[in-house]
Amino acid sequence: MHNIVFLDAGSMGDADLSVLADGEIALQCFEYTPTEDIVSRLAQASIAIVNKVQLSAAILQQLPNLKLICIAATGVNNVDLDAAARLGISVCNVRGYANTAVPQHVIALLLQLTNKISQYHRAVANGLWSQSKHFCLLDYPVTELAGKNFVVVGYGALGQASAQLAQAFGMQIIVAEQPDATSCRSGRVPFLSALSQADVISLHCPLNAQTEKLFNQQVLAAVKPGALLINTARGGLIDEAALLRVLQNGQLGGAALDVLSQEPPPADHILLSAALPNLIITPHMAWASAEARQRMVVQLKQNIEAFISGKVLNRV
Repeated sequence: MHNIVFLDAGSMGDADLSVLADGEIALQCFEYTPTEDIVSRLAQASIAIVNKVQLSAAILQQLPNLKLICIAATGVNNVDLDAAARLGISVCNVRGYANTAVPQHVIALLLQLTNKISQYHRAVANGLWSQSKHFCLLDYPVTELAGKNFVVVGYGALGQASAQLAQAFGMQIIVAEQPDATSCRSGRVPFLSALSQADVISLHCPLNAQTEKLFNQQVLAAVKPGALLINTARGGLIDEAALLRVLQNGQLGGAALDVLSQEPPPADHILLSAALPNLIITPHMAWASAEARQRMVVQLKQNIEAFISGKVLNRV
């Protein structure tokens, strides 16, 4: 009998988690788990499922029964992988489940920045169209995407899928090389050169020591004036104070973020309180279509079954 504990099952919304349990697997789900309760809740667990709960070395050392950590996400920076390896705890993640949901949200954010949908909706609701002397209302400038340069930073599955959707609007795709690369691969453009050509920049790279605050004041200064920045990857990729400055001074045309450096953010977060018309923030939900969440559950089940049968699937 394997005991599975899902520490932050509430992050899955209304996804059906019942498929994770069967006659040989007992499943216990917690809506949310504060740090001080992690060890007690996992004390008897052989398998832990976490989405964003932090499993540090100090915590893992107190869990001798734990054999597998299933991360209900692709990013794995919330688990100390070195400590898990030392302790003989396998770690696996889920992959590809949001390959349609995230790119769709990228384009939704981009269209809001360029077509001003919410501004026009509010204008109509406030009676401004009814007061117009003309058949139309043109208070907010709309920009066409066709012919603009869409720069992808992180050309994995999500970056590629987002680029394909952008290409369908007639955009020119530029794939940025890694910022610390000493040479440039075929089909890619040096990092800073790509940014200098960008009308739109879409971030899809992982957060690690090399990419933390990659988009700092210096890098943002190299971005083509008026460009739009979209981040559906990790909030820590951006120096948020630097981003606020370039939005306020007009150097950057706009930004749309589905992620912030702290989640959930404090109410006084500098970007939340900025109230800028060229800044859109959504609450880390690009991945969370109903279809994507259920695909994730299926992958979690497959990962667990593979581990129990001695196979390797999605191991980190």
